[in-house]
Amino acid sequence: MTSSTPPPSPLAPEIAARLKRSADGLVPAIAQQYDTGEVLMLGWMDDEALHRTLTTGRCTYWSRSRQEYWVKGDTSGHFQHVKSVALDCDADTVLVKVDQVGAACHTGARTCFDADVLLDVSFEDADSGVLPQGQ
Repeated sequence: MTSSTPPPSPLAPEIAARLKRSADGLVPAIAQQYDTGEVLMLGWMDDEALHRTLTTGRCTYWSRSRQEYWVKGDTSGHFQHVKSVALDCDADTVLVKVDQVGAACHTGARTCFDADVLLDVSFEDADSGVLPQGQ
């Protein structure tokens, strides 16, 4: 991030000490619908964005392209109301379970992960241990 980045946030020191950030100080944040398990989107958080998410109950991300914070829903009306926040076992990814209002994807789709499916194996195929040919 640039030198215009705000000073360090008041993120709890015990959380900040555990986070494993990328070279630019960010961690990926996966947004998941809390009641269905549907994966909605991936955003990026730094310490300040995570602090804001934890304290406001609304997902705040760091925009790598605009170099600024953005709160999901402020411009689109498609809010993410935080239900829980967890770190993965390596503390290098955040999982935010949310109640998504409207579309999660900037394209207007419910999820960012439904347009380009690379593999879709049925439960029967998965149980057999053999993937269908050509997939």
